[in-house]
Amino acid sequence: NNLWVDLVALKGIFDKNGGSIPLPVMKNAKTVDPRDKKSTPVLQLETAMGAAISCFEGAIAVVIPRERFAPVKTTNDLLALRSDAYQVTKDYRILLAAGRKGVPPNIKLDGRYKFVDALETLIPNGAPSLLHCDSLEIEGEVVLAKGVVFKGAVVIKNSGAGPKTLVAGTYGGTDSKKATYEL
Repeated sequence: NNLWVDLVALKGIFDKNGGSIPLPVMKNAKTVDPRDKKSTPVLQLETAMGAAISCFEGAIAVVIPRERFAPVKTTNDLLALRSDAYQVTKDYRILLAAGRKGVPPNIKLDGRYKFVDALETLIPNGAPSLLHCDSLEIEGEVVLAKGVVFKGAVVIKNSGAGPKTLVAGTYGGTDSKKATYEL
């Protein structure tokens, strides 16, 4: 996110409020080691800079269409971005592929893939094709082989112990029903 600020107005707000901007503080409970829920609990304190807009008289927000950017906040987003659902233009912009009609695939990965290094174990040979995928859910420990293509709504499950590989092929379909594959 970007904020463009009139520096004279910003100085006025600082002068009026003793050198700060009166923003609400949000508390997020976390652990020192996010991979270890038993590690020391801590509170992360933060402010939402978007809330600062209320401090500037006459401030406005500019809405940027989704096709102008590809937000990545989770490994779900990163998997979609690495796939063919997105394209890099000649001028290095990242855009949804035209065939997606402005809608990115809805990805829901098992919690074990929360961190990038774990995501790499899911896709050691690169991202699957998600160009024609509406939604993808992965449950359990799975490895996607090179050449996996997802279409429509797909669920991949491994209820057993240890990783299972989804071999190259096309999974899903063109109807609106969710296709579920148990490994």
